[in-house]
Amino acid sequence: MAITTHALSKHYGTQKALDQVTLDLPKGQIVGLLGPNGAGKSTLMKILTGYIPASEGSAMVCGLDCAKDSLAVRQKVGYLPEHNPLYLDMYVTEFLRFVANLYGAPEEAVEQRIAEVGLTPERHKQIKQLSKGYRQRVGLAAALVHDPEVLILDEPTTGLDPNQLVEIRKLIRRVGANKTVLLSTHIMQEVEALCDRVIFIRQGKIVREASMDVFTRSGGENLEAAFRKVTS
Repeated sequence: MAITTHALSKHYGTQKALDQVTLDLPKGQIVGLLGPNGAGKSTLMKILTGYIPASEGSAMVCGLDCAKDSLAVRQKVGYLPEHNPLYLDMYVTEFLRFVANLYGAPEEAVEQRIAEVGLTPERHKQIKQLSKGYRQRVGLAAALVHDPEVLILDEPTTGLDPNQLVEIRKLIRRVGANKTVLLSTHIMQEVEALCDRVIFIRQGKIVREASMDVFTRSGGENLEAAFRKVTS
């Protein structure tokens, strides 16, 4: 399994952000993580990336313990947080080289990712000169520069216009072909267009898991209705 958690919990004082979450995500799937605001999606992602520790339970990525092997986990994971952390005064190529150096990735990896995410026309611009869509591409390129086995994306299409949405969806589908992708979003069409499987989370608990076939096949369930049913 690419991602495994067992009885994973996270407490902030008396608040339980995650409550006994158990997951098994196989390699080579794009998995949608759906839930209302405050459901625990971002907390789960931060634990899986080694950004914060769990209060209880265990989390494994590619066989590595997220608590005990945090640095090794980060080499396996590419992470695009909801608020894309970019150095706006840096140039696109300069920034990606900086990130690549942090991971020990070769110079060729930067060139490959620039081409892969469609940044070639913008590569000599400062990041602050880029549109929202191109900034998201820079964030994805940074998440991919070390060729991770697992890609974790937290609201990757927030604030994009319809044309940018289509472009970023295609990009995620393309780069996710040989990786495990965990994708958090509030946009049902996003999940239907991208995901192989969906997980619903409410108040820190997994309330349902299902293959996307359940929702996309002829006569299948309505994804939005299912979301409302299990998360309201």
